[in-house]
Amino acid sequence: MERIGYIILITVAVLWLAVMISGMVMAFPAGIVGILFIIGIGVLFLKVIRDKNRNEEDKHYSDNVEK
Repeated sequence: MERIGYIILITVAVLWLAVMISGMVMAFPAGIVGILFIIGIGVLFLKVIRDKNRNEEDKHYSDNVEK
């Protein structure tokens, strides 16, 4: 059930992002700022995910500390 919820959530988020980007492309001169903003947020999000996956201290606590 949780997996289905995540699949729906990701699908809606991707569709929403695609509609936003297509709208920004149609409004070309001003829309490029929005596209750059979305790219910047995406890069920062990927950096956070990468840092979270590579952090040994977080791995240690999630494996060894009781909840």
